Amino acid sequence: MDFGLSGRRRLPTAIKILIAGGFGAGKTTMVGAVSETRTLRTEEALTHVGQHIDDLSGVEAKPTTTVVMDFGRITIHGDYMLYLFGTPGQERFWFVWDDLTMGALGAVVLADTRRLADCFPSIDYFERHETPFVVALNCFDGARPFTVGEVRQALNLEPEIPIVLCDARRRDSGRDVLITLVEHAMRRGVTPVGTMS
Repeated sequence: MDFGLSGRRRLPTAIKILIAGGFGAGKTTMVGAVSETRTLRTEEALTHVGQHIDDLSGVEAKPTTTVVMDFGRITIHGDYMLYLFGTPGQERFWFVWDDLTMGALGAVVLADTRRLADCFPSIDYFERHETPFVVALNCFDGARPFTVGEVRQALNLEPEIPIVLCDARRRDSGRDVLITLVEHAMRRGVTPVGTMS
């Protein structure tokens, strides 16, 4: 922990980051993989009641869904504290997004190339709210690989929006995605200072 000239302990700067994307894209997995603390999860079991609401094509083995958020934390050199908020991916839980987004530096939109269209609502939301975001292609086993250019064209993304490959299960991969987001936000003039509400 850093001590300023006064000798008092200086608290780390809090930075709020969202992990968003479609249902089953790997948001809970990514938050859990990179968090230095035990992840807070608000998952509930999928039941037959939601079978007409939830599209499980491509993720049939998924047994749970996030209903409010996932929460994790990363400390960087004692100077910065990243607070990670994984958003719910299903439309019926989107009402919590406005509260989660308040004070965020930016967002990672996790994309599953098997269900690429599922990340459109996240991209649309962050574009409308002028929130800096990056797209992270979660490399699922057995998924057809697409080039970054193909994904950029399919999602109709501007050239300045970073698209990166990642494995949401790996801490180092998730860390690299977060670094890309922070650098992108800073290039857009958003600074980490005072981003947490």
